[in-house]
Amino acid sequence: MRAVVQRVDGASVVVAGETVGGITGEGLCVLVGVTHDDTPEKAERLARKLWSLRILDGEKSCSDVDAPLLVVSQFTLYGDARKGRRPTWNAAAPGPVAEPLVDEVVARLREQGATVATGRFGADMRLSLTNHGPFTVLVEV
Repeated sequence: MRAVVQRVDGASVVVAGETVGGITGEGLCVLVGVTHDDTPEKAERLARKLWSLRILDGEKSCSDVDAPLLVVSQFTLYGDARKGRRPTWNAAAPGPVAEPLVDEVVARLREQGATVATGRFGADMRLSLTNHGPFTVLVEV
């Protein structure tokens, strides 16, 4: 699993003009990509990492300050544009594999006490955020 994690001062996701998820104030916006060999165990590891990642102000984690997370699935994180001008998506897991694993990340975060908002899997989403820093890291498990 691969996640692009951004420290934000608020973020929201809109589908067909409707806000389907959002967080206010300090938190993390997390774009999650799934590949073919990912497992529920990897989803659990990613959730633990996200909850304890010390990238908020003062080197705090979401668990330290009860900061919310916005988790959005993004298969394009496994795009490969090394050849030609059009990326390939061969490394991205198909929806029936990826969706339950993204849901598992969200469920595991919530089990740990996190406040988690989400996008809508497979939808054409519009994501808005205020990146604080800017601060963006790539996390792979």
